[in-house]
Amino acid sequence: MIRAAIVGLGWWGKTLVESVRDSNSDMHFVAGTTRTMTPEVQAFAEKQRLRLAANYDALLADPAVDAVVLATPHSQHAGQVVSAAAARKHVFCEKPFALTKADAEAAVDATRRAGVTLGLGYNRRFHPEMTKLRDRIRSGGLGTILHVEATMTFPNALMLKPSQWRAHRDETPCGGLTPMGVHAIDGMIDLCGAIDQVYCQSFRRVVEVDADDTTSILFRMKDGMSGYLGTMTATGPGFSFQVFGSKGWVRLEGMTHVAGASSEERRTRLFGACRFQPTKGEAEVWQAASLDVTRASLEAFAKAASGGPAYPIPVEEMVHGVAVTEAIVRSAASGRVEQVST
Repeated sequence: MIRAAIVGLGWWGKTLVESVRDSNSDMHFVAGTTRTMTPEVQAFAEKQRLRLAANYDALLADPAVDAVVLATPHSQHAGQVVSAAAARKHVFCEKPFALTKADAEAAVDATRRAGVTLGLGYNRRFHPEMTKLRDRIRSGGLGTILHVEATMTFPNALMLKPSQWRAHRDETPCGGLTPMGVHAIDGMIDLCGAIDQVYCQSFRRVVEVDADDTTSILFRMKDGMSGYLGTMTATGPGFSFQVFGSKGWVRLEGMTHVAGASSEERRTRLFGACRFQPTKGEAEVWQAASLDVTRASLEAFAKAASGGPAYPIPVEEMVHGVAVTEAIVRSAASGRVEQVST
């Protein structure tokens, strides 16, 4: 059993705690801290039996804490991972891992030197439909992969206040890229390999905060296939992920993490209708199984930290995902195709 501390008790930090609250989990949250202490946070901590620490340093000094789980602003992740490694704490970081490749590399190096486990919250990788799609691609069931594309939308930016950290352009460059789009990018890397170059256009249409709400990105992978990702933060919620091959295509549909939805819905209803359309023959249509992917990702981390199988996302792919994100932000600013640094 891994004794964990949650760092950041906003709506997603609370969701992480709730995902493993029963006694059958390999992880148990025992403590936490947050920047803004409110009666609501205190009530949540009491209900979940969390000791509230004064700050992050206090958690790192606590011998009763084996691991920290970071649900904090993106720009803080790399430094907090380095600090956790120095304290010999395993560390699970919410996505995005970092905002620059240099920061991601420094964080990975720190965990390697300390010999601690690093996990990253790309929870959609853990859903059985992504596993089935991965197996279908690798077995040749889709033939030569031509193109992969995703669309991720939610209305969350319509509700943001200027005082919230997610409303700051430096924390959420390119609108829906960091809160949503990086999930799809991770899926593309997982299924199609390294990304070579990107082109992005991103702008604000309707939201009142100084942040983009409409973003579209083109990709070219090192292995030759193309990709597309669209994110919108000011429309109805939705998720689609589609891979096209010379033998047919697969489309997965579902939902995004909508603020205000129930914890259970945010954790278990990310995948819904699925379809395989071969180049010849009838389409196969089915409904995805319900799975708490947030719990699955935390339990995989806990098993790895306990000496079990390695965390399923290799650190090289964690770093590459950050390099892709950094290139996208550069492209949105330059208006040009940008090479992903290697």
